[in-house]
Amino acid sequence: MEYAFELPCAMPDLSPLDHAIVGLDPAALVDVDAGGRTLRMATVLTRDELLSCMQEAGLQADAERLRQLPSMCCGGCSG
Repeated sequence: MEYAFELPCAMPDLSPLDHAIVGLDPAALVDVDAGGRTLRMATVLTRDELLSCMQEAGLQADAERLRQLPSMCCGGCSG
């Protein structure tokens, strides 16, 4: 699943968040959009698990700012 989180302020250090998420999902990806205001995450974690990871990593993560994005599946990986 892909998620977007609108950052409430300047970009925080993402290392604790990356470490927390990858600890649960080694294939997860975390980055920030070019404008520096939206945190993007691709993971198998549920919304609640992701919010918990974000809060444990020290982010002021509230559910209203976290959006699950529509699937971008092209169908190419199903055999």
